[in-house]
Amino acid sequence: MKLLLAAVLVAAASAAQASALTVRTGEAWLFTIDNGEPANARKADSSAKPARGQLMISVRSLMGTAMIVTNNSPVAYTFRAELLRGGKAEAARACTLPAKPTPIFEQWPQKADAVRIGDFKPTGPGGNC
Repeated sequence: MKLLLAAVLVAAASAAQASALTVRTGEAWLFTIDNGEPANARKADSSAKPARGQLMISVRSLMGTAMIVTNNSPVAYTFRAELLRGGKAEAARACTLPAKPTPIFEQWPQKADAVRIGDFKPTGPGGNC
């Protein structure tokens, strides 16, 4: 019974992380939000523009790690961001993503291999950082 419970907990944790989007340094991705997680994700050129209802993220190495996220949907979001460095994840602060195609810029002094984002939650129009 304990083994079955452990297997279920591991599967649930893996499913939660599998639904987050991992963006390697130098990449750009377009995606939508479904049940609070990135969906329909596809790599994009860094000069692409998100279509109505889409979001776009790009991650670069700039004085550490920089992330730009643009939300072209009518919903403002808060979300979880993690820096992936040497196979380890560490929580990173992320500002509220406004409900207009104005990009947000996040910069962390640590150099990361990738940024993982997920757990999008609708929020009010006022942003915080």
